[in-house]
Amino acid sequence: MMIVGDMRQEDIWNAEAARRYDTPGIGMFAPEVLGPTVDRLAELAGGGRALEFAIGTGRVAVPLAQRGVPVTGIELSRPMIDQLRTKVDEATIPVVVGDMATAEAPGKYSLVYLVYNTISNLLTQAEQVACFRNAARHLTPGGRFVVELGVPALRKLPPGQQAVVWRNEPGYIGLDTYDVLRQHLISHHIRFDESGQVRLSRGPHRYIWPSELDLMAQLAGFELESRHADWLGSEFTAESDSHVSVYRIPPDRAEP
Repeated sequence: MMIVGDMRQEDIWNAEAARRYDTPGIGMFAPEVLGPTVDRLAELAGGGRALEFAIGTGRVAVPLAQRGVPVTGIELSRPMIDQLRTKVDEATIPVVVGDMATAEAPGKYSLVYLVYNTISNLLTQAEQVACFRNAARHLTPGGRFVVELGVPALRKLPPGQQAVVWRNEPGYIGLDTYDVLRQHLISHHIRFDESGQVRLSRGPHRYIWPSELDLMAQLAGFELESRHADWLGSEFTAESDSHVSVYRIPPDRAEP
């Protein structure tokens, strides 16, 4: 896997990151964030099986399985899988250890999904295209691949500026630094407390424009079925900072 600076995905998602990842009831675990995600995915699964790329600690997979959707996962980080195993066993949510661009899970699925910007953790265009093709291999005809992804904030970058602050709240600052030549960004998460203790974590990404994402989908045999600004189905506009895109394999596609 490509390295941005001194960062590798295998090193970023280590035991410490896995331990700190879950924030029950707040952040991306807040009911108003997680509830609509699970509702929409359960609807799109249509009574079939679901496969989550980069399943992590099971933030989405566990409540989705509790809704009666059979879920399997693919995950690169063993510490993240270990954290998932504190919630459910292998029989409840099986997980294949591997890269979401290449790893194969057994069987076929009506839904493959990839949430919270995770496709951008693949740091080359070739890997991202391979991820779409891997999703297509796992789907039955008519099956869907769902991608939740942010829109690059380059409109906020004046000439000569490389960073955008996207969150500033008590105890936390989040900012992205951009390398527009290579289409890379690094997300910096700065957490601090009243004692003055500061903790910095960083994550590399390759950002993708919606139009580029659609072309990746076409290369893998998908058609764009819908795109909304969020899981609630809000309209996607030029001002939207993220999107939920649903791609579908044509129902008349022959099984490979």
